[in-house]
Amino acid sequence: MISWLFVGLVAALLLTPGPTNTLLASSGIQMGMRRSLKLIPAEAMGYVIAISTWGMMIDHVAKTLALLPTILKLLSAFYILYLAIKLWRTADLELNLNQPTIRLPELFCATLLNPKALLFASAIFPANTWMSLPIYSAHILTFLCMIVPIAMLWIFIGSVLASNKIHWLNACNLQRTASLVLVSFSIPLSYSAILKF
Repeated sequence: MISWLFVGLVAALLLTPGPTNTLLASSGIQMGMRRSLKLIPAEAMGYVIAISTWGMMIDHVAKTLALLPTILKLLSAFYILYLAIKLWRTADLELNLNQPTIRLPELFCATLLNPKALLFASAIFPANTWMSLPIYSAHILTFLCMIVPIAMLWIFIGSVLASNKIHWLNACNLQRTASLVLVSFSIPLSYSAILKF
């Protein structure tokens, strides 16, 4: 029921630096691992609400514009490729993690408004997710199971960056690795969209 492509794409996008992950890493720097774990439910709730809302809207509009899901999937593949190029080109820039202490409402709002939610709803979650409660539940639960360890990883990265204990674990290497992973997933996504034209 859950494809490996879905799991891989979700992991790749959740691992990609963005507003939510930057806030999690910032919290790891400022408050440490243990105190930052309370932010994970806010991220999970923000993503579930945003993805579900976008998914239902897209499903409703797709009934009158049949090509909309395919076009959104193709645009999403190009957006992932754009993100990959941007990450690679900005890998040498300093990542600003010196933000005020992160609270639950800030992380929830940042996640709710994160553009990744539209990407998840339009291109990564299967189209039939929004038509069947069991399929929706299975994919959302899989997504939530992936959020927890990836959010913990970002918090851990922040705490490690604060201590400077691991020299190869730096923003530049993380961004370049994320860039390569995104490229590897944008190709099958665009291919599947092209097949439906």
